[in-house]
Amino acid sequence: HMLHRVDAVSERFLLHPRILDVLEALIGPDVLCLQTMLFYNPPGLGGQGWHQDAYYITTYPDTLIGAWLALDRADEENGCLWIVPGSHHEPIYPDRQRGSLMHAEGALSDLEAVENVSHLDDEVNTLSRIVAKYPSPQPVVLEPGDVVFFHGHLLHRSYPNRSAGRWRRAFVSHYCNARSWVPWNHGFPYEGDAANSQHILARGSTHLPFAKPRFGTPCAALEERPSPPSPPTRMMAGEEGMEKVHAWDPGGRWGSPKAS
Repeated sequence: HMLHRVDAVSERFLLHPRILDVLEALIGPDVLCLQTMLFYNPPGLGGQGWHQDAYYITTYPDTLIGAWLALDRADEENGCLWIVPGSHHEPIYPDRQRGSLMHAEGALSDLEAVENVSHLDDEVNTLSRIVAKYPSPQPVVLEPGDVVFFHGHLLHRSYPNRSAGRWRRAFVSHYCNARSWVPWNHGFPYEGDAANSQHILARGSTHLPFAKPRFGTPCAALEERPSPPSPPTRMMAGEEGMEKVHAWDPGGRWGSPKAS
């Protein structure tokens, strides 16, 4: 986790312009980088049961998105990603056994808690009941260099690597709109109620704090930003100490704005 904070190559992948171009179109124009991970599933190991990424990483408004970059060919034999198309419309289901991550409980009147999120066994991981509402899950077969982007609510999983000698490595990053409030920093301490100041502004701008890349990869966080001019001091018009201003009227139907 958080490889970009200790490794320059990971930071460059996190802030790669081609990836940011897609993110800008999907959640932009303001993009904040949250996380990097390296998945390296060797033969005979690996896999993660059904889960939703926004269960682990909360953003307000909820704008989380993942970018999954294949380093090896990923297919059904060596444990590729599986997704449930359409499940991004689902809410985030709380796990009744993880009290610290129960942020979704009570959000909807008919929302029931699930159990054992991310467990490989579908009999144990009760998110499988939600998966059963949809058509069959689909494998995401990728070649090295392919990237799949997916919504933070999308139900997805992987199975153990069943190949005889092929690894399934992937570089995975998470992002959100830079104007979302982010109370998440993967367990690293931070001051205040939000951790936005720990995360890199990749594109656009934001009214919230943000971090700069430690290894100097070009991004919005390094761009100079002129301070907005201060508005001139003025007094309210009228004897009653208030002013009425009409909405913008391009056709002139309401007449000129007047103070009263």
